[in-house]
Amino acid sequence: MKHTFLFPHFFSTVSPQLKIQIERVRVFLEREYSARCCLVGGAVRDRLLGRPVKDLDIEVYGVAPETFAEAMARLGASGVGKSFFVYKYGDLDIALPRREKKVGPGHRGFAVEPARDEREASRRRDFTVNALMYDLRSERIVDYWGGLEDLRAKRLRCVDPETFVEDSLRVLRAMQFAARLGFRVEEETCRLCRRISLDDLPGSRIFGEFEKMFIGERPHYGLYALERLEISRRLWGGGLERGAFVRAARAMARWIPAAPEPMRPYCFLALYAQYSPVSMVEILEAIDAPNRYRRLLEALPKVPRNPTPAFVADYARKTGLRESPLSCFPSVRRIAQRLGVWERPFEIGVSPRELMDRGFRGKALGEELERIRRRKLAALKSEEA
Repeated sequence: MKHTFLFPHFFSTVSPQLKIQIERVRVFLEREYSARCCLVGGAVRDRLLGRPVKDLDIEVYGVAPETFAEAMARLGASGVGKSFFVYKYGDLDIALPRREKKVGPGHRGFAVEPARDEREASRRRDFTVNALMYDLRSERIVDYWGGLEDLRAKRLRCVDPETFVEDSLRVLRAMQFAARLGFRVEEETCRLCRRISLDDLPGSRIFGEFEKMFIGERPHYGLYALERLEISRRLWGGGLERGAFVRAARAMARWIPAAPEPMRPYCFLALYAQYSPVSMVEILEAIDAPNRYRRLLEALPKVPRNPTPAFVADYARKTGLRESPLSCFPSVRRIAQRLGVWERPFEIGVSPRELMDRGFRGKALGEELERIRRRKLAALKSEEA
């Protein structure tokens, strides 16, 4: 059933330049082609949630496909996905409404053709909160699938169960939207997600969705979806037992927001691996993590329940803890600041240059540096005792 409500100040939070682009597109297509333009997708959802509006997508109704290319050329838009009827104009994506039909294996195995009307076009969306539309002419929110109710309930619910299961990427999208929006996945949608195989997804697409979760404002909601949808079990062969899940969720909710901002994308995995029986190396491999993640996380140690100064100092050999994913652990952070290894590496009292001046070279230089470091760590341990 179609529901609408007036929302006259939709663009009050966007930049003047963007308002000009939107109005130029609307007036041109209405005047020259009697078209009707609707804003669709995440921008509508985010505006209703009071979040920043970006990635503005406009669907154009009432224009035949053979006329649409001409209209876009006259407007000065460039085709970025002509086979999908998608054009770029300034900061806007402009497209014809379309529907997708599963014709082959994999998440790319879809044929695309124009949709007849708004309802049919919005049916192809994954979740109801992403299927909301904003009619630029009438200044009304248009809702065919109960997205407004789901927004109020902070719920992710699929639009069409029959077509939802055709795209495996939607399972990971549920996970990252949960983390970004602080929403829970509705139970029937959970069941559908658990039925969908993830075997057809290339590594780059898997990591792309995981990274969106890592930077989400509610990482513990992403963790809930990761486990509830059985993504962890299917990708790396094992999830968290109940007690470990509760401890990991609490830590993520409290500690990740307090970590240095550049380290926050890595903190999810640092905390997850702390409670997981699966090694960090296996998890990174399963999500096809890029080298910047592997460099920071592959050798990350498990943090003891009560970390010692020696543990923190030993880990701060090359860099201060501020530049480590362990910076999200409050106990580690306190010790690092007290030892002076929060901003800089653990100092052993002698530099490689000084040892070279004493005649140490090559392997002998490395061995002497390590011997002095062990001695300094042993001194810390004796102080702890």
